[in-house]
Amino acid sequence: MVTFLPSRAGRLADVPSFDRGIGGAESNVACALAAAGHRARWVSRVGADGFGDHLVEAIARYGVDTSAVGRDPHRPTGIYFRTADDRDTDAHEVLYYRAGSAASAMAPHSVDREALDAGRILHLSGITAALSAECLALLRELTAPRAGRPLVSFDVNYRPGLWSGDASAAGEGSRVLLDLARGADLVFVGEDEAADAWGVTGGPDAIRAALPEPATLVVKQGSAGATVYTEGESSVFRAALKVDVVAPVGAGDAFAAGFLSATLRGLPADRRLRHGHLMAAAALTVPGDLATPPARGDADRLAALDTEAWGTLRLGPGWTDAVPGNGAPTNDVPVNTEAKEEARP
Repeated sequence: MVTFLPSRAGRLADVPSFDRGIGGAESNVACALAAAGHRARWVSRVGADGFGDHLVEAIARYGVDTSAVGRDPHRPTGIYFRTADDRDTDAHEVLYYRAGSAASAMAPHSVDREALDAGRILHLSGITAALSAECLALLRELTAPRAGRPLVSFDVNYRPGLWSGDASAAGEGSRVLLDLARGADLVFVGEDEAADAWGVTGGPDAIRAALPEPATLVVKQGSAGATVYTEGESSVFRAALKVDVVAPVGAGDAFAAGFLSATLRGLPADRRLRHGHLMAAAALTVPGDLATPPARGDADRLAALDTEAWGTLRLGPGWTDAVPGNGAPTNDVPVNTEAKEEARP
């Protein structure tokens, strides 16, 4: 979707102007991965309109392959407006205009399946499943066992409002997301999401007990950190970073991109979590959904810090800009220059 970001804080009724940006869970992840040096492809549908042109061109500028994005001559590109307030506050407002959009009409027959299966990882979102019956059918097919499928990554992204306003629809959405998660290889879910969608409380272990099927399960625990469960291995927790937050939108997608980037590089579970936290910190310190990720060498050095040094970090706007010569972020983030890790492609 095209995102309209407010020019200042306040109610939507009072904001006089907006800056145009890009948004969408899967495209955010694709852009972040491409910016981090990976090959990424975005498969979707947009309208044959100016907003569709903007999305395709803006996402391609991040280095993302957009050749498999379809153009729908009959349906518009989705858009949304939001306030500058934190999503968790009562003051936060979001208005979506995507009913009947080109993306909501995606279906098993209308997307390039060969393009979807060509990568090492196929990243999907529960938001797409909520857009229409056709979108849900597509996600059911993509998460079903089949020969030659890539590793399927699924971010639950539970949004109750997308599953209609009545309790029965919300309940059906919860069941749908659980089924899709069970078919994926790698799942991202927040502790709060698991409680709201499935009524699962009791922490990460309880969520793993309710969702044992994925080979890798990442439970996001807000500002505390995240826990990863990997088949045949002990669970691993890594604390989140202290961050001077500019805007919270996009942090979940950035975390997923950081974790997937480290997964593609074959890094161990603890480093995957820390790379997720670093990407999330980059997103949290900019006003939009997307941020410039830290340089790979900087990220590797920070991810290799010991627990005490990691706990002393506090990151603010501009921290991903490197100082020439020492690789340290510009706000004097301490880096353990003795901790080294072999860079992997």
